[in-house]
Amino acid sequence: MTEISSDTVESTDITPAIAPTEVRMAEIVFPNHTNHMGTLFGGQALAWMDKAAFLAAARYSRHTVVTARSDQVDFKLPIRQGQMVETIGRVVEVGRSSIRVEVELVAEDLATGERKLCTRGHFVMIALGPDGKPTPVQPLPFAVASA
Repeated sequence: MTEISSDTVESTDITPAIAPTEVRMAEIVFPNHTNHMGTLFGGQALAWMDKAAFLAAARYSRHTVVTARSDQVDFKLPIRQGQMVETIGRVVEVGRSSIRVEVELVAEDLATGERKLCTRGHFVMIALGPDGKPTPVQPLPFAVASA
């Protein structure tokens, strides 16, 4: 086996392909993710959505964040076993220490490429300082806030 040393690996700064206010994750729906109907269990969907909200808020604020609230989660279409799910989290509003993240679940049929928005919800995350208390967060840039 060939070893790779730090001398042979070039270090480069990789610019993110998406905005610092957004994260995207992909999952495949396996049998252990489904309910008795063979569709994605709502609790699993919420877990993936909360994870995306956490990552979007932490990435934007560069602080530890915790979930304060989830609200208005609409399950519009079922997501079936075997489909790929793209979870998209976007920071849409920032308060003093709160960060509101909109999260969408988009299902993709891997055989046909057909994609459908299946679930959308909002999560409020709170940025915490080293003392574990709410800490101020930078305001959203105007271009992001008005989009």
